Amino acid sequence: MSDRDSGVPRTLATVAAFCWRLIVVGIVIYAVARILDKLRLVVLPCAIALLLCALLYPVTARLRRRMPSLAATWLTMLLALGVLGGVGTFVGIQANDQFPHLVTRIQRTATQFQHWLVTGPLHLKNSQLQSAVDQLLNQIQQQRGKLVSTAFTGATVAGEVLAAIVFLFFVTFFLLKDGPGIWRWLISGTGRYHDRVDRAGRAAWETLSQYVHGTVIVALIHSIVIAVTLMIMGVPLVAPLAVIVFFGSFIPIVGILVAGALAFLVVFSFKGFVAALVFLGILVIEQQLEGHVLQPLVVGRWVRFHPLGIIIAISVGAVVGGIPGAAVAVPTAAVIYRAWPALRGADQASPTERPARAPLLGRSRKNTAPSDAARAGTGTVVPDEASSSDPPADRAAGDRSPDAS
Repeated sequence: MSDRDSGVPRTLATVAAFCWRLIVVGIVIYAVARILDKLRLVVLPCAIALLLCALLYPVTARLRRRMPSLAATWLTMLLALGVLGGVGTFVGIQANDQFPHLVTRIQRTATQFQHWLVTGPLHLKNSQLQSAVDQLLNQIQQQRGKLVSTAFTGATVAGEVLAAIVFLFFVTFFLLKDGPGIWRWLISGTGRYHDRVDRAGRAAWETLSQYVHGTVIVALIHSIVIAVTLMIMGVPLVAPLAVIVFFGSFIPIVGILVAGALAFLVVFSFKGFVAALVFLGILVIEQQLEGHVLQPLVVGRWVRFHPLGIIIAISVGAVVGGIPGAAVAVPTAAVIYRAWPALRGADQASPTERPARAPLLGRSRKNTAPSDAARAGTGTVVPDEASSSDPPADRAAGDRSPDAS
C-alpha cells in the first residue's frame, strides 16, 4: 500500500482491487456475448457441427480402415442424412394422417373443459368465459397489422435457417474429413504453450464425445419408453411425440419435462384424465431413473455436474441463445470444466485436477500420479510421457477423435 493510500484499510483496498477486476471481466464477457449474438448464424452452426462430428466421427474412423478418407466422410454424411430423412418422412406421414383427428379431439376437450369450468367447483359464468374469448379475439385483431410484417420476417428467417443448414453441412464435412489437420493448424501458433493447448483440446474433445454419445443413448431410451407407453395406451401420433421426446432429451432436466408435458396433453385429449395421470406417473418414474441411474452410469462418469449446476448452465444458455443456447450450454460447460485443468499445465495442476483419460486411450487414473522428481521436491515436474508421446495412445486418440475439439 502506497503512502497516499495509507488512510484506506487494507481489507477495503483488497476488496476494491477485486471489484474493479471483476468489472473488467464482466465487460469482456458482455462484449464477447454481444459479438457471438451478432455472429449467431456462424457460431451456432459451428457448435452444432462439433456435436454432430463428435457423434459421427467413430463411424468415419471405422470406415477409413476400409476406404479412403474422402469416401469414408461422404458415406458417413450420406448415412446420417438417410437416417434423418427416413425418420422425418415416417413422422411426416403419420402426422399428416392423424393430425386432423388430433385437432378435433383438442376442440372437443376444450369444450368439455369449458363446460367443467361452468358446472364444476369453480362455478364460472358463461359470460365471463365469453368475455375472455372476446378479449383474445380483439388482441388478435389489433395485431393484424403486424402479421404481414411478421410474414416477411418469417421469410427472412427461413432464408437464414437455410443458409445456416448449408453452412452446417460444410463445417461438419470438413471436420470429419480434416479434423486432425485443422486442430494442428489451430494450435500451431501457440508457441511454448503448444503442449498445454494440445492436452486441453484432447481432454475437451474426449469429454464432448462421451457426453454426446451418452446423451444420445439416454435420449433413445426416453423415446422408446414413451413410444411403447403411448402404443399400449392406444394414443395416436406415437412417432412424432417420440421424436419430440428424443430431441428434448438433449436439454437435460428441462427438455424432457417440456416434451413430456406435450405428450401428457395429447394423452389427456384422447384418453381422459385417468390415463393422463398414469402417463404422468410413468414420466416421473422415468425422470427419476434418468437422474439416478442413466445419467450417472452413461454420462456422469465424464460430466459430474450437480443438477443445480446443470439448471444454471441451461438458464444462462437460454438467456444468451434461446433454445439452441440451452441445448449447447451443458456440453460447453462440461468441456470447459474438463479442459481447464489441462490448460493450466502439468506444473500447476494437481493429480486430482488433471482430466481423466478415456478408457479407449488405454489410460487409468493411477497414471496421473506426480513424478519422482516432483515428489522429491526438486521444483521440476516431469510431464507424463504416456499422455503426450506414447504412440499407442496417440494412435487411439487419432482413431477416436478428429482433434477438432
